Amino acid sequence: MTDAPRTENAGAQANIGVVGLAVMGSNLARNLASREGNTVAVFNRSRSKTDELVQAHPEAGFVPAFSYAEFAASLQRPRTAIIMVKAGGPTDAVIDELMNVFEPGDIIVDGGNSLFTDTIRREKAVRDRGFNYVGMGVSGGEEGALRGPSLMPGGPDESWVTLGPILRSIAAVAEGEPCVTHVGHDGAGHFVKMVHNGIEYADMQLIAEAYDLIRRGTGKTPAEIADVFAAWNSGELDSYLIEITAEVLRQTDAATGRPLVDVIVDEAGAKGTGAWTVQTALDLGVPVSGIAEATFARSLSSHREQRDVAGELPGPSPEAFAVDDAGLFVEQVRLALYASKIVAYSQGFDEIRAGAAQFGWDIDLGAVSKIWRGGCIIRAQFLNRIADAYDAAPELPVLLTAPYFVEALGRAQDAWRHVVATAASVGVPAPAFSSSLAYYDGLRADRLPAALIQGQRDFFGAHTYRRVDRPGTFHTLWSGDRTEIEAEDTH
Repeated sequence: MTDAPRTENAGAQANIGVVGLAVMGSNLARNLASREGNTVAVFNRSRSKTDELVQAHPEAGFVPAFSYAEFAASLQRPRTAIIMVKAGGPTDAVIDELMNVFEPGDIIVDGGNSLFTDTIRREKAVRDRGFNYVGMGVSGGEEGALRGPSLMPGGPDESWVTLGPILRSIAAVAEGEPCVTHVGHDGAGHFVKMVHNGIEYADMQLIAEAYDLIRRGTGKTPAEIADVFAAWNSGELDSYLIEITAEVLRQTDAATGRPLVDVIVDEAGAKGTGAWTVQTALDLGVPVSGIAEATFARSLSSHREQRDVAGELPGPSPEAFAVDDAGLFVEQVRLALYASKIVAYSQGFDEIRAGAAQFGWDIDLGAVSKIWRGGCIIRAQFLNRIADAYDAAPELPVLLTAPYFVEALGRAQDAWRHVVATAASVGVPAPAFSSSLAYYDGLRADRLPAALIQGQRDFFGAHTYRRVDRPGTFHTLWSGDRTEIEAEDTH
């Protein structure tokens, strides 16, 4: 991008602006305003939301704007605006409006859950008109936006000079470090946020399977299982999701007096980022089976019309499931959960590595693990071990082969297999536990049955194969005399 002359914006008061004042945007604006050195301009298409925010929080010193021109006039150069609107068309519309009133060199930040390929497209279009465009993942939900989120900005280096100090001022802090880093260029930030959400899907499904197995196998009440999760949260499973699981399981429904978890319909919703993670992994050729099974499990839960007619299918009755030693089984489930969690994170980091290679991003995997230690939904003590692994070996090809995880998987091995086998034998679905173990065994296998698949592919489609005993690419004349010929190398 060529440098353009930068004019002073006389009378401008704000160093940062927020467009879109629903809950996430409002909370992020309040967070920004609470930090020393920030003055925040706010704008919403509906004037009432702007008025409500400004009136409810006079202490924030917001600079309200009621048109895009007014919003631009209130911002110091380079103007910097964070868009917090619905992904897709609404984001494109706001970008167009801002480019009409901004000047070359100004910065437009998309803080929504945009698909990273949309961000790549937008960044090029915006750059071609002389502006800086940043796709930024924001994790931590409403509370994180207000108190301190984990932030994953992409975009050009030039924008980070202005944005860096602002974002560091509002990010969560873990072990003295702000949970934000310049992830990479164009769509890198939204790509990393997408994978974060995919890992989140897996983590949540694994926790749900652990709860289900403990409840069915031991007969413990949700409140008693809450105590189990609370105890787990003081050890190597220490994490935000384990913590809130205990809180959810302790909650009693005021209307019925029953555990809240028993009156919630068992159909899990999804916003689409899990599916994007899986679809992108397929395009990249990266196996993320734990994440995929968690995503499919949500889909299955929501197909009530199929589940209703399939309830009488033959199989063992989970109601007859009871373990002899409840304490031992709970510990086995804990170990299975930890092992499966390691697989989910390893698969996620594999996808980030592959995405970086495909799209030309220089992503520091250790830095990514550190910014997830606070503010975000998957924040966990466990992430320190990931950071350590990448600090020791930045080019580590498979995360679960780092010494710490090798030891942890060795400890969990027998329990993990016992839990998966038990679930299968009693008819309790545990798709994320099962697929994680299958991936682990596939990864460590000396030889896979893929050799037979290559033979089949060569038979029906002449797709060729390679041999273990000599170089080259070969094809068998299956419809002829079945001699083998050397073929053109397609690998």
